[in-house]
Order: sequence, then structure tokens, then C-alpha cells
Amino acid sequence: MTGNNNAPVELETRKISTLLKEYAVPGIIAMTASSLYNMVDSIYIGHIKDVGSLAISGIAVTFPIMNLGSAIGTLVGVGASTLVSMLLGQKNYVTANKVLPNVVTLNVVLGALFSLLVLAFLKPVLYFFGAGDAIYPFARDYMVIILAGFIITHLYFGLNSMIRATGNPKLAMGLTLFTVISNAILDPLFIFGLGLGVKGAAIATVLCQTISLVYSIVYFSSGKNVIHFGRRIFGFSAKIARTSMGIGMGPFLMNSAACLVTMFINQQLRVYGGDLAIGAYGIINRISFLFLMVVMGLNQGMQPIASYNFGAGKGLRVKAVYRLTVAWATAVCILGFLICELFPGAAVSAFTSDPELKGIATHGMRIMNIMFPILGFQIVSTNLFQCLGMVKKSIFLSLSRQLIFLLPALYLLPLAFGIEGVWASYPLSDLVAFAFTLILIIRLIRQLEKNESAR
Repeated sequence: MTGNNNAPVELETRKISTLLKEYAVPGIIAMTASSLYNMVDSIYIGHIKDVGSLAISGIAVTFPIMNLGSAIGTLVGVGASTLVSMLLGQKNYVTANKVLPNVVTLNVVLGALFSLLVLAFLKPVLYFFGAGDAIYPFARDYMVIILAGFIITHLYFGLNSMIRATGNPKLAMGLTLFTVISNAILDPLFIFGLGLGVKGAAIATVLCQTISLVYSIVYFSSGKNVIHFGRRIFGFSAKIARTSMGIGMGPFLMNSAACLVTMFINQQLRVYGGDLAIGAYGIINRISFLFLMVVMGLNQGMQPIASYNFGAGKGLRVKAVYRLTVAWATAVCILGFLICELFPGAAVSAFTSDPELKGIATHGMRIMNIMFPILGFQIVSTNLFQCLGMVKKSIFLSLSRQLIFLLPALYLLPLAFGIEGVWASYPLSDLVAFAFTLILIIRLIRQLEKNESAR
């Protein structure tokens, strides 16, 4: 696919498997690269001489803040890209073009407000999220720079989603790959060569995203694409903002819930395992996310196809792309399960050589990922409701696994089993959430079939 003045009408005509491959492969590469992007920082930081174990624990404490910032980004970017896909399916090009300047304005305003608020209360926020005196300096040094560049991060990811939604997934992938590769090159230079430590990792991150953002702005300013900037880059429509942010509310709440969950897990791990247990959880998160980002890449491939065809009233094509995405996502999660269960030590060794930290992470990963094979179905199904603009159901499924079911287990199980209960809370909540998701998705598929037969 290429970005041009023709709307991507082939989304309602070409073979589903061909389309999903064409859209998902760039998404998979981009999301896997994004996961590696974060992993590279952790791997280099974990090997800083003498303080690597504490430094990686300090970075782990920042995850809730990063997740919350990402949640605000998805509220704007994911919602807007889904809305654009549906508008293109309806052939409503005028309104679709009004979405883009809305994305810029909302990302700048929300990104700035978030950064200023967190920076103003950074120390109490980090301690609230699980930092202690030993790891706080590393968390602070990293987050000050990341927060200073949050507007850039939000705009970069928001415009990248729009590039993908308007029919150019390969360019979206290419920009992500650029940030990953350039970050991998700059990280050791800034961390070790210039002796900047965790500050160097943060500087490299923001710098690489800045370059990709500039290219994205130039791309949308050319006027050669179906969606492009008009006379102004900034713009605001209350109606478009309400609609797009309503659609994006599901992923926003999912990421917000991840923020809360990480905070509570860090607090429980501090009580039952100490600073190294927090670092171990950070390592487990990085490894698990490598596979979950592949699933998210599949979701990115499914999103424009499902949204466009739903807008065009073609429910059977929506059903077909959903079923194929679930099958591929499940295969990925099974592979992740096998690696985490059979070779956990090898995976953890990339992040640390500390035998104590390695032992905690290896043991925790085996317990946390017992239900990993069913996560693909859960994530893709939740994303389908969001793709179709079914906000309430998307929100419920987003919250069920991470809050409604996980938090009670997170506080009850450790009372009986200590740190083992903290690790076990994840697979228990995954199993219960799977059952609820299955009920809702069966109803949705039946409705899609019914609507198609009535056309």
C-alpha cells in the first residue's frame, strides 16, 4: 500500500488473508521493534558497572508513569486512527481530513499538561509507585528527560497511527524501525561512551523520536495523501474530539489500568520481595511484552480492515479478519509460553548477570506466564470491540483482566502464599477474563452474521 489520493477501497474487496498480511506484517515489525526499543534501554542499563541491578530496578519503577503517558497517547492516536478508517469506509473524506489537526492539538495540550503535572510532583510519585532510597536517583534521572520530551513522544506515536490508518503501514513501520535502530546505536554511546548512565538512555530515546516526528509532519504536509494538513497543522473540533476520544477510551483505560496494576504490583513486591523483586518484574515485563507487541502488531493490521468494512456494512469480512487475527495471535502466545517456561534463564540473562536477580526473575516468569496461550484471544477480542466503536464493551474487557479480576487476587493471594501469590495473581485473572470475553465475542459474531444476512 502506498499513501496517495485514492482511499484504500481495496480493504473491502481483496482477500482477507492477503490484506491482513500486508497490514499486519509492518505492524508486527513496528510493534516488535518498539518492544525491542524499550528492551535495549533496559539491557544496556542493566549492565552499567556496579549499579546495574539497582538501575534496572529504578527504571522498572517508572513503568507506571510511562504506561499512563502511553494511555493518554492512545486516547488520542488510536481513537483518531480508528475514526479515520471508518470515515474512509463511508467515503467521508472531508471529515476524515479534519481529524488530523485535531490529533496534533490534543497531543500537544495533553502531553504538556501530563509532563508538567508529573514533573511538579515527581519525587512523591516515584515513591508512591514503589521507589526506595536506593533506586530513586536512577528513576528520577531517567524520567526528568523522558517527561521533558513527552510532547514529542505523543505526537510521534499519534501521527504514526494516522499514517498506518490512511493506507501506508510500511512507512509507519519504517519510521519505527528507524527509531529502534538509531536508539540501539546511540544508547551505548550516551550511556557508556559519554558516561551519562540512565540519562544517556533517555536522551537517546527522545532524540530518535524527534527525528521521526519531523519526517511524519513533512509527510502529512505534502498534500499528496488522502489525509493531509490543510492551511494549518493545528485545529480543533469538539465533535471530532468527543468521537475519537470516545473510541480511544477503551485502550486508554487498558493502559491506565496497566499503570495502576504495575504500581500495586511494585508495592506488593516491595513488601514481599524487596528492590530486586521489582527489578525482576521489570525484566519479566520486557520479555513478555516482546510477544505481546507482536499481538498488538496483528491488532494494528486488523484495525483498518475491520473498521473500514464495518463502516461499509460488511460484517462477514469483519468476522473473517477477526478469526484469522485470533489464530495468528494465539500461535504467537503459545511460542512465548514455551520460551518463558522452558528457557527462562536464557531470556533473563540478557538483562542481568546478577545471580540473585536472575533467580527471582526466572522463577517469577514461569508462574506469571502459565496462561500466556490465551492472551492472544483476549487482546484481539478487546481490540475488535474498539475497532467497531463499541466503547462500553471494549472498556469492560480492558478493565476486567487488569483491574476487576487482577487487583483482588493481587492482594488476597499473597496473604496466604507471599511473593508466590503476587506472581500467581496474573494467570488467575487471565483465566477468569478469558471466560467473560468468550461470552461477549460469541454474541458479537452472531450479530455480525445477522446484520450481513439482512443486507
